[in-house]
Amino acid sequence: MSLDKHEMAALVARDIRPGSFVNLGIGQPTLVADHLPADAGIVLHTENGMLNMGPAATGALIDPDLINAGKVPVTELPGSAYFHHADSFAMMRGGHLDVCVLGAFQVSARGDLANWHTGEPDAIPAVGGAMDLAVGARNVYVMMTLFAKDGTPKLVPDCTYPLTGLGCVDRVYTDLATFVIAPEGVVVRETYGITFAELAERLPVPLLTRSS
Repeated sequence: MSLDKHEMAALVARDIRPGSFVNLGIGQPTLVADHLPADAGIVLHTENGMLNMGPAATGALIDPDLINAGKVPVTELPGSAYFHHADSFAMMRGGHLDVCVLGAFQVSARGDLANWHTGEPDAIPAVGGAMDLAVGARNVYVMMTLFAKDGTPKLVPDCTYPLTGLGCVDRVYTDLATFVIAPEGVVVRETYGITFAELAERLPVPLLTRSS
C-alpha cells in the first residue's frame, strides 16, 4: 500500500540524526514534529522566531500566540527561545540548520526545487523562507506525493515551474517511494505498494537501485 502523510512524516523523522537543528516547512512537513523521538535532542526552528518548538498543540495546550510558520498552534519544549524574525533568517542563511524539510510542486533529477509558485496566472505565490532554507540548510529533504491530482509526476527531468533553488535537494520522500538525489542520478531507496519496474515506467527520469 502507498503511504499516507503521517507514515511519510514518520519516515522523515526516522532519518533525522539525534542532536540535529531542523526546520519544518509549511504543510505536510510540520507533521514530522509529531514523530520525533523525545530523547533524540532534535531542536526544531521556525522562521517566525522560535527555537526548540514541540509537537502540534491540541485542546487546552493551544496558545493562539504560540504558532509555527504555518500558523499552526504548537507546544514549547524546555529551553525554548524566542527572537526577532531577522535573527531567525540569519540562522537559516548562516548555515546553522542541519536539515530542512520542505514540500514541493516539482523536484528535478538534479535536485532542483520548485515549491513557491506554479506559474499559473491566477496562482498566489508563497515563497516564505523556502529560498533561504534551500540554500542555507546543510541537507534539504522534500516531502510530497509523487504524482499530482491529474496524474502528472512531480519528480521530473527539469522543473517547469519557477525555481526555488538549484541542486539543493538531497532526498525525496513520497507516498510511493523514497529517493536519494546522488551525483550519479536518482537512487530509489524504498518503494511502497509499487515495484521498481512500475515506478520506472511511470516516471520520466532514469532510476537507479541502491546496488546500481
